[in-house]
Amino acid sequence: MQLFYIPYIPGKSVWLDETESKHCIRVLRLGIGDKIQLVDGKGGFYEAQISDPNPKRCSLEVISTENDYGGKGFRLHVAIAPTKNIARFEWFLEKATEIGVNEITPVICRFSERKSLKPERLEKIIIAAMKQSLKAYLPKLNPLIPFNQLLSRPFDGEKYIAHCYEGEKKHLKDSIKKSENSLVLIGPEGDFSKEEVTLALRHGFKEISLGSSRLRTETAGIAACHIINLANE
Repeated sequence: MQLFYIPYIPGKSVWLDETESKHCIRVLRLGIGDKIQLVDGKGGFYEAQISDPNPKRCSLEVISTENDYGGKGFRLHVAIAPTKNIARFEWFLEKATEIGVNEITPVICRFSERKSLKPERLEKIIIAAMKQSLKAYLPKLNPLIPFNQLLSRPFDGEKYIAHCYEGEKKHLKDSIKKSENSLVLIGPEGDFSKEEVTLALRHGFKEISLGSSRLRTETAGIAACHIINLANE
């Protein structure tokens, strides 16, 4: 199965954009009457039939629809400081999408070494990962925001902060409850400052561990995604 992405599917007649059309007609060499699968990034999964194999604007007729395809009973939001090496952050976005995440917020912390992003490229990476992993939900990528702004935003669920300072910290796997919404905060390469950890605790975050190993930022983000998804299997 190979999915095609159309963000808005209003009725029975739809079409692929130029990039998707070229891949469908020129690369896969599909033609009139061939069936393909579509997702809208909002949980909609569709089977469609090619009616006009135009490589610039391929027209389709929707045959069947399934809503909430692959839906889960919880939401996972990861707020993470982008890495200095942007390729590592892109890797995190790709793998987190494949494993399962609903929302990602890049955060600027005291020790952050990267304070700017190119959202258009990042969105393309997330879309490609969604299609590759056969998912119908597109994770929401929020704009890059300062640490303090993230803390002040409301969240309906449990909030966690992972850091490397000594102290009594439960492992994330022992903290989460099945079907519970979770927000996990992951710091930069230099970790959060102690002041940031204290401030997060004041805003209702619980400090947690991701294991005995010292993990890179992007690895910690993936570990959190995996642990929470596994606990909800």
